[in-house]
Amino acid sequence: MIPYKRLERDLVHKGRIIDYYSDTIEINGDKQTTFDFIAHKGASAMIPVDQDGKILMVRQYRNAIDSYSLEIPAGGLNPGEDNMTCAIRECEEETGYKAGEVHHLIDLFTTVAFSNEKICIYYTSDITSSKQNLDEDEFVTIERHSLEELTTMILNGDIQDAKTIAGILAYKAKMNL
Repeated sequence: MIPYKRLERDLVHKGRIIDYYSDTIEINGDKQTTFDFIAHKGASAMIPVDQDGKILMVRQYRNAIDSYSLEIPAGGLNPGEDNMTCAIRECEEETGYKAGEVHHLIDLFTTVAFSNEKICIYYTSDITSSKQNLDEDEFVTIERHSLEELTTMILNGDIQDAKTIAGILAYKAKMNL
């Protein structure tokens, strides 16, 4: 394997959710190039399953794609927060349902080519009605779908969010064991 060595990391922009850097990389000890790097604080997601076996999903506008997206509830880590706590908090904030017993499902890096964003995904079938607590710029619609409906939506291209696709398909594989 060709050795890569980071020589320098320069902050280009500090954002609310991400920080953007320009990295100077040495390749094979003789050539230098520049890579873009986006640092992310990390995130967690939850697959909440109700007593009827339906999965609670959130539909929300996403600026990056200028469209609405159907997703599992998720969000960024707060300072000092662990991933499971984040997943439980985000599930309640976005869906209005509090997760009881929670199980780890899968972790994924969303875009390894230029970002270190890691999302830890959990699932629960132990939810109780609580209170939705959205951020002031967050507007979501709650939908309930069967696992089969969601799988079909993924395969038809109706769901394109990476964490949702990975989470739902991993959950389906786990439930079919």
